[in-house]
Order: sequence, then structure tokens, then C-alpha cells
Amino acid sequence: MDTDPHTDEEIKEFYNLKNIAVVGMSKNEEKPSHFVPKYLVKNGYNIIPVNPTTEEILERKSYKLVSEIKEDVDIVDVFRKSEDIIPVVDDLLKKKGIKVIWLQKGIFNQHAGELAKKNGIDFVYNRCMLEEHQRLFSGKR
Repeated sequence: MDTDPHTDEEIKEFYNLKNIAVVGMSKNEEKPSHFVPKYLVKNGYNIIPVNPTTEEILERKSYKLVSEIKEDVDIVDVFRKSEDIIPVVDDLLKKKGIKVIWLQKGIFNQHAGELAKKNGIDFVYNRCMLEEHQRLFSGKR
């Protein structure tokens, strides 16, 4: 699976956005859906968990849906199977102000990408936010 066509400079710009909703965030510390957002918190990002099975992750309120989040959301980072992306995108389109949908490594859904673009939202896929951050900013903290 290829990654999206964004340049490194475009990806770097996304890291200027600080409010990140993480769909599928886990309480299990061994899962990427836990340690990736935890890494982002340690690097100054405001992480908003989205997981309908729990009330709180990393001492932060967890929401059932992105559309229920009261605060601003810049990026929606998604840890769900490729075939489960459309309901996530349908929901997040109800929330105004989202600039980027970011599908983690191994995740892609063409229809989701079309929906994002049609609604003026950048679409990143098959990239890990932790790996990309380390690759682009290592030694620059």
C-alpha cells in the first residue's frame, strides 16, 4: 500500500495543528493506538480520545463520536480497520473546523479520501503520526 502524495513540507505543516482527536484510542499501553497518542501528548499536542467503550484515557475524557467533542479539532487520527472508516468520516463531517483526516499505517479507504477532499479536508493515509513526527523533527525539539 502506498502513502498519500503529500510532501514532507506539507506533512510538517500538519504538525502545527495541535488539537487531535484519536478515533479508536486504546487504554492498552502495548497498542499503537495508546502509545502513539501518548507520544503526541509528550510532544505538546492536545489529544482527545474517541472510544465508545471507555470514559477516560490518559486522564482525558473519552468521547463516543468525534461529533460530540465540544472543543476545536484540527486533525482526526484514525486507528480503525480500512473497512470501518466510512462511518467515522460520516460522523466527523458533522463537526466544523477539521482540517486533516489522518489514517494510521496500514489503513486506506478510497471513498473516505473522496469524501474528505469533497469537504475541503486534507487526507493522509498509511502513515504513523509518531513515525512521521520522529522522521521529520528528530533532533529539533
